[in-house]
Amino acid sequence: MLDVSQVTYPVSDDRVRQLTALVRTSLGETRRTVSPLTGDEIATIPVSSVDDVSSAFEAARCAQRAWARTSLQARQRMLLRLHDLVLDRQEELLDLIQLESGKARAHAFDEIAHLALTARYYGRRLAKIVGPHRRSGVYPGLTSVRQVQQPKGVVGVISPWNYPLTMAISDGLAALAAGNAVVHKPDSQSPLTALAGVELLRDAGFPPEIWQVVSGQGSVVGQAIIERADYICFTGSTATGKRVASQCAERLIGCSLELGGKNPMILLPGADVEKAAAGAVTAAFSSAGQLCVSIERIYVHRRQYAAFRDALVRRVQAMSFGTALDWEADMGTLVSPAQLATIEKHVEDAKAHGATVLVGGRARPDLGPWFYEPTVLDGVTPAAECFAEETFGPLVSLYVYDTVDEAVAFANAGAYGLNASVWGPARAAKQVAARLKAGTVNVNEGFAATFGSIDAPMGGMRESGTGRRQGAEGLLRFTESQAIGAQRLMPVGGPPFIGAGVFSKLMTLGLRILKKAGKA
Repeated sequence: MLDVSQVTYPVSDDRVRQLTALVRTSLGETRRTVSPLTGDEIATIPVSSVDDVSSAFEAARCAQRAWARTSLQARQRMLLRLHDLVLDRQEELLDLIQLESGKARAHAFDEIAHLALTARYYGRRLAKIVGPHRRSGVYPGLTSVRQVQQPKGVVGVISPWNYPLTMAISDGLAALAAGNAVVHKPDSQSPLTALAGVELLRDAGFPPEIWQVVSGQGSVVGQAIIERADYICFTGSTATGKRVASQCAERLIGCSLELGGKNPMILLPGADVEKAAAGAVTAAFSSAGQLCVSIERIYVHRRQYAAFRDALVRRVQAMSFGTALDWEADMGTLVSPAQLATIEKHVEDAKAHGATVLVGGRARPDLGPWFYEPTVLDGVTPAAECFAEETFGPLVSLYVYDTVDEAVAFANAGAYGLNASVWGPARAAKQVAARLKAGTVNVNEGFAATFGSIDAPMGGMRESGTGRRQGAEGLLRFTESQAIGAQRLMPVGGPPFIGAGVFSKLMTLGLRILKKAGKA
């Protein structure tokens, strides 16, 4: 086993027992989790059965009925308390994120900030978004209509390992804010971080029973959640997302799916090459490239290609690597042997089809058992697997284009449409951004401008998913819109003492008057 002496933070047995007590389980079975920093065991985690999932839903449904009657103002106060708790207790959260995901501490802090921003946003905006809204009636003054948002009921959240705190909690947090309960299956690689987040929810005042945690294989526990939930929120691969969508369709329940991406970056003529190269390092190698919105392909105008290539290589060569629980490393490790195998396969396949490794291109077992250097490829051909397939690791490929139309066509090629990035003069870059088929597009930024703007919706087009997290859409997805209309003085069909023919003529006249008056 690799000896990484600088990794000194232990998760004590008492702390593990405290966190895993939040898992609903009756089996007596366990599984172990290991840290990608060292390959050593972190904890023993209880496994849930299908009966445990059923019990979780029973408890959640009972709690949700009371929770739905909790005032929006009370929910907002809990959300704002959560905001403070996340910031106050960030040191342990940062340690857990690093221990379970392997990412650099600076990238772990992105999760702290994102969860705090999410809690504060809904803590300030909840009543405005889901509170009752007046709508225009058939007859002004005689018909009153209110639109109200009813919670779905119990939301199933199946969260990934790559952002083990914010992807575990932020989606479900919006579901709670909207009046739902949650049954949650965190990824098997990173349960402790998710459980620490659930603990914070309870400390912020959320009733314990409204967020149930179950643990186990997706094929068993995840399937049981899909069969029982009123709505599913899933983040993961496109292949699995398609199966989830099919199962939800059979039950006529909704789902939001954030899936894969092969995210492009375009460098326009006139772009600042050095700033773009610095941005590309962050965009491609944050969390070791294990981020759904990270950049994997970069298109550069022929006149600037050599300058950008050299600037990017120079910056990658200057990066620092590490697996310590400190702020020194620019990039951490991959999470598992499977992730390492994928990037090794993609790099070797690209080389076999004529690509050149400009920098990186090798594993670093001296740094961590599954560490792989940030890698830049040139000359990747369509025959290479990494040309169109998502790598989900620290690998980015460079391509030349001659016209902006050509760059847009290259960027829009393929099945995905999650995130994109455009660098160049602001006006031209915004015009190009509007032409890209991606749910989020960042101008002179890689992904953080949209990812960190909680008021803006985030999600994918095409095979990158459906539905949106963040913003009003991220909250309303967990509700059903209900219209409540009240009529007074006269029925909508007209008073009984006026015949249908006369009433239709009066109605026609009224409709013409209302149009001229500018009424909806």
